[in-house]
Amino acid sequence: MRQVLLIVDIQSTFSPPEWLVDRARWLSARLPAIASVELHDEQVTPFQRQLGWHPATEDESLVEVDRVFVKHGYSQTAEAIEYIRQLGVERVLVCGMQTETCVLAAGFALFDAGLNPTLVTDLTVGSSLDRSGQLGIDLWKHHFRQVTTTGELMAELAADACRQ
Repeated sequence: MRQVLLIVDIQSTFSPPEWLVDRARWLSARLPAIASVELHDEQVTPFQRQLGWHPATEDESLVEVDRVFVKHGYSQTAEAIEYIRQLGVERVLVCGMQTETCVLAAGFALFDAGLNPTLVTDLTVGSSLDRSGQLGIDLWKHHFRQVTTTGELMAELAADACRQ
């Protein structure tokens, strides 16, 4: 299956757990992968004014990928969506930080673009409201239905390798 991994905001600003970084690195080494990094620009997204907080103005993905897209807010950029569309993939695997906000927003952007988002449920961490990410996983299942785990992906990759 042609697929790409979208790694959402696994960056220092959001203090990802080391296990998430390590597992995302493992998967990104086996699949085409891109990442988003959220940076602060108050003129684009008024985090400070509305929330009294903002992400860093400079940061980078903690996972090595083929391409990184900078965003200023919750959703993916038009450039990132177009890049994914041009890859001609059958599904977009999504993982990362803030399951019920930025990861879910990525799902909506991908879905609205006619792409097939699939959440990697054991490669996501929720916000401080729900670090388990379960709220976001439940919302994802409700809106997009498609979920998988790293174990299921490992089995798929092994099966693909055997067929080749």
